[in-house]
Amino acid sequence: MGKLRVCINGYGTIGKRVADAVKLQEDMVVEGVVKTRADYSCELIRERGYPLYAASKESLESFKKANVKVEGLAEDLFKKCDVVVDCTPEGIGAKYKPVYDSIGVKAIFQGGEKHELVEASFVAEVNYEKALNKRFIRVVSCNTTGLSRTIGYLDKSFGVRKVRATIIRRGADPSETKKGPINALVPNPAKFPSHHGPDVQTILPHLEVVTGAVVTPTTLMHVHVVNAELKSDASVEDVVKCFSRSKRIRLIDAAKGLDSTAAIIEYARDLGRNAATYQR
Repeated sequence: MGKLRVCINGYGTIGKRVADAVKLQEDMVVEGVVKTRADYSCELIRERGYPLYAASKESLESFKKANVKVEGLAEDLFKKCDVVVDCTPEGIGAKYKPVYDSIGVKAIFQGGEKHELVEASFVAEVNYEKALNKRFIRVVSCNTTGLSRTIGYLDKSFGVRKVRATIIRRGADPSETKKGPINALVPNPAKFPSHHGPDVQTILPHLEVVTGAVVTPTTLMHVHVVNAELKSDASVEDVVKCFSRSKRIRLIDAAKGLDSTAAIIEYARDLGRNAATYQR
């Protein structure tokens, strides 16, 4: 059986991580990457050996003017692939879906798209089975993924009666300069719930989850403050054992100085946990 041919549509914060992760898999190959314009990331794509495709005829002209070689148009790539991982900005994936559908290629959308667009939303450690044998699925946002993992493990181990959570969000990705705030804390939104609670319920529909969110002037990690009411008693040691079973949850000790996002990101860098570090 040949390797799974994967197209990465969009090479931003999400797309570049997906491409590097796919490259490390023994049974997958990055068939190509789609971009809308020529910029510094084209050089990174070339260095990593990923074939580059233009998103449209207009994009193709911009690449020609910048003297950047492309292999063709996005639809040419879609026809060569077994699956497209759509990493385009929020709302753009919905516009691409009819294209994927007409070509007959499967697609995985990102959390910026609506749950109604797909057959299933999923978090691999929580409800992977629900995504099997589907043509169109969605990986939920990073915040929803984190909540689903922790709440999902608690529910498996002890049962969860209800959850109240506050998400303290970073204002932008590190490379972004057009977002904020610069000097404010912004309720996101200024009412309950934030989208995260209903989104978690696309993964764990049987649970009562209410969330609020605040956007902050930082580009480091998000922070979750979670109050979960369990159905059975659990000690601190029980919860630690519960989370230790996850391959995607790392436990840290604030008493050792890991008591801020600044310390945690520095620790991650010291461990070599950059965007190109993945394990199967």
